[in-house]
Amino acid sequence: MWNKIAIFIIKNRLRLLILLALLTAFMGYKAKDAEMSYDFANVVSPDDPDMMYFQRFKQTFGEDGNILVVGMQSTKTYKLENFRQLKALSDELATVEGVKAVISLPNLIQVVKDTADRKFTTTPIFDPMPQTQAQLDSMLRVVRNQGFYDGQIINPKTGATLLAVTVDPEFLNSARRVQVMDDVMEHTEAFAKKTGIKLHYAGLPFVRAVMTTKVAAEMKMFLILALLVTGITLFIFFRSFYAVIFPLLMISMVVVWVLGTLAILDYKISLLTGLIPAILVVIGIPNTTYLLTRYHYDYRRHGNKIMALARVISKIGVVNLVTNTTTAIGFIVFTFTHVAILYEFGVVAGINIFVTYIISIVLIPVVFSYLPPPTPRQLRHLDAKPLNKFLEFLDHIVHHKRHLVYFFTIVALLASFWGIYKVKTVSYMVDDLPEESSVNADLAFFEHHFSGVMPLEIIVDTGIKQGVMRLPNLNKLNQLEDFLRTQPILSAPISIVGLVKTATQAFYEGDPGSYRLPDNTERNFVFSYLTKQDGGDNQRLLRSFVDSTGQTARISLKVADAGSRELDTLIISKIKPELRDIYGGEGVTVTEEGNTMTFTRDETGAETKVSLTGTTLLFIKGNEYLINNLRSSLVLAFVLVTIVIALLFKSARVVIISVIPNMIPLLIAGGLMGVFNIPLKPSTALIFSIALGIAIDDSIHFLAKYRSELLSNGFHVSRAITTSLTEAGTSMIYTSIILFFGFVIFAFSEFGGTKALGVLMSVSLLIALFTNLIILPTLLMSFDSGKYKRDPYALIEHYDEFYLEHEDEELDLNQLKLKLQDELPEEVSA
Repeated sequence: MWNKIAIFIIKNRLRLLILLALLTAFMGYKAKDAEMSYDFANVVSPDDPDMMYFQRFKQTFGEDGNILVVGMQSTKTYKLENFRQLKALSDELATVEGVKAVISLPNLIQVVKDTADRKFTTTPIFDPMPQTQAQLDSMLRVVRNQGFYDGQIINPKTGATLLAVTVDPEFLNSARRVQVMDDVMEHTEAFAKKTGIKLHYAGLPFVRAVMTTKVAAEMKMFLILALLVTGITLFIFFRSFYAVIFPLLMISMVVVWVLGTLAILDYKISLLTGLIPAILVVIGIPNTTYLLTRYHYDYRRHGNKIMALARVISKIGVVNLVTNTTTAIGFIVFTFTHVAILYEFGVVAGINIFVTYIISIVLIPVVFSYLPPPTPRQLRHLDAKPLNKFLEFLDHIVHHKRHLVYFFTIVALLASFWGIYKVKTVSYMVDDLPEESSVNADLAFFEHHFSGVMPLEIIVDTGIKQGVMRLPNLNKLNQLEDFLRTQPILSAPISIVGLVKTATQAFYEGDPGSYRLPDNTERNFVFSYLTKQDGGDNQRLLRSFVDSTGQTARISLKVADAGSRELDTLIISKIKPELRDIYGGEGVTVTEEGNTMTFTRDETGAETKVSLTGTTLLFIKGNEYLINNLRSSLVLAFVLVTIVIALLFKSARVVIISVIPNMIPLLIAGGLMGVFNIPLKPSTALIFSIALGIAIDDSIHFLAKYRSELLSNGFHVSRAITTSLTEAGTSMIYTSIILFFGFVIFAFSEFGGTKALGVLMSVSLLIALFTNLIILPTLLMSFDSGKYKRDPYALIEHYDEFYLEHEDEELDLNQLKLKLQDELPEEVSA
């Protein structure tokens, strides 16, 4: 079959070139529609109880992660002129398209008692604006007396204050968010320039905008670096500009196909899918390396260009098909996770790995059929003495130092297991940005002055309509808030409790000492004022923290980005036990489902439900969900790769021998993660399946040559291994070097996860090269007899990189007649 394919490609080379160009042009047309992703992907299953609850929460109370905060800590803020500038900034930001509301110090309101109508009303504290510094200082004292704002808008201990910008959800998850952030930044930077006050930025809208911008920039940077690194490496190997230009042309076409695929499938360019073009540049170039190496080898043997190219297709075609299949497996397994971002990553990468194969097997032979044959200088790499000396050294180790190979392998594995034991699983909301990033520096500012800005919500369902406003329930909420204030990574809570305390304070003419819940005597007086609220600011505030039935209350918090481990400890070991103390007790049954606790009174059956939710919890849970799915993907990749090896070789012994050298690099990579304190998170867990799919290629190349040499050498294992190391080892080293330097470029990323992915992938593939050149042949020397029955149905019997002389007759050279008759043997052109 492959001989027919080779003849078809050579005879129809011009038509195929035109077809490839037209298809690539079409994909390029589609690529213009590829869009960036502007949101944190939801990776938790829609059927997950916590996810379902979070969706209900948003329907009731709205988005919790749509606030951009701008912080400042300077005495200049409280100078009259700068305060006026802050007021002007707040008014300007309120006019920005996509901004729903702005809360800042100059536009704070206070609740006052309207004795005539027996109700509470709201009035701006700074209306009219102060005209003197003395007036401003007086009004600032009023703000400090409002307990509701303590720890929310102003930190009275440090003097820090913040400005909160609420972004319209319609703008939040679209390209328009970047424009909103740009407009906001334009106004805030102008304010900072006028006043000399340093500003700090945080909040999910800002973090997402920064990450989206960086993803787009790094996608371009990595693509250029990948092309540059692979181009230089190809030139060093082949000493030919043709061997650089056309492989890079081939891989550039693949990049166009990747972007076109994203657009056609309506997928967005995310942190993961944005890596695919650069990754395919790196893993696609080895296709051309094998093709060109085989072409040069065969041309040097008989000097016939067209025959050499036809042989490249008929033999290396199946070689590259199998290795591309195993590489694709490392990506395709992600489609079984049912996680959207992993599914999209696996689909696009898997499809385009096979696209890479098809383009390379057509474009490279066809283009080189039009080019002059390789010169002696360009063929010199086949006899590279340093490389041959190195392979001879490895052959000596395999034949005479096997005990040392096993000894050092066991030592490396023991050290790896020790390192793996130290690996920690931890995730952060701002996980990938470097420590020195301004985003992290600003985040530290808010964590220091306001205990963080990441949203966390506690929802209490009293089980009774209007039950929230019952004094016993308010007292329990207050008790819970008092506890939450003692937790260093949590901000001051804000809820209906604060509003009722504010109402009590207003009832007593703003007395700071009256910022508390009313007692039984005061309750009727205070609540009688509250029940007469109209649709003003106070009523809107009330509806922000109590649902329309008055049954469910919301406690809104901000949490420091302390990581999933500390957050789990806070919830499981501190908050949930406190909830049991407050809402449990004798005669109360407690049940848990996800992050929801149900407290049922045995005698009445009355239920109170307390749920923890919010973007932060769902994000952390999503990362854990991702890691668990990636572990499953690794197992699936291992199984599928094993099946491919079994189909190729039809030998259980060979399957076991081939898998061992490719598991060792993964174990060593895991050990290095523990030693260097690299946490297990989605970006680092990702590498294991991919590395396995790529690394197994070396085993397949070596074993294919080894089985071929066994037939040629009378099943003499030692001679077969020596020849296999010498001949197959060259292309294995070439491709591994390209892969190493190709993945190393990701170490220059600003995203910690991408950087770790690049380093660990590079190290894993480099180690895989040596395990396949040393441990694999060592295992064959020790455990393979070399004798096997030739199976005409085993794929490996048709899978030979190099030729024997009698194979010349396999190609019907009469079918390869082209216009360039002088390139064919005389007996064919006659």
